[in-house]
Amino acid sequence: MLFMSIYRWKPGQRNGLLTRRMEKGDFVAKGVKVVGEWTDLGGGRGFILYESNDPKAMMATALGWTDLMEIDIVPVMATADVMKMAGKGEGSKK
Repeated sequence: MLFMSIYRWKPGQRNGLLTRRMEKGDFVAKGVKVVGEWTDLGGGRGFILYESNDPKAMMATALGWTDLMEIDIVPVMATADVMKMAGKGEGSKK
């Protein structure tokens, strides 16, 4: 399953976040794979797409950073896959 993490560093924590990231790299729990990562060019937030079938591992990954960031994690699916499901009537009320 795919999860989109949207993170915003807390006020005054940007330098701490950068230092930890440069020193320790990504913290990703066993059972979680980083598919891609993007940074908002306006600053203040970033996006990471994860793949995992283990919600506990996803939670552990997020908890490694919550002292420096606010994190939203949203399960996502490729739009093409959603459209295929919608075309087959899956999940629709008929």
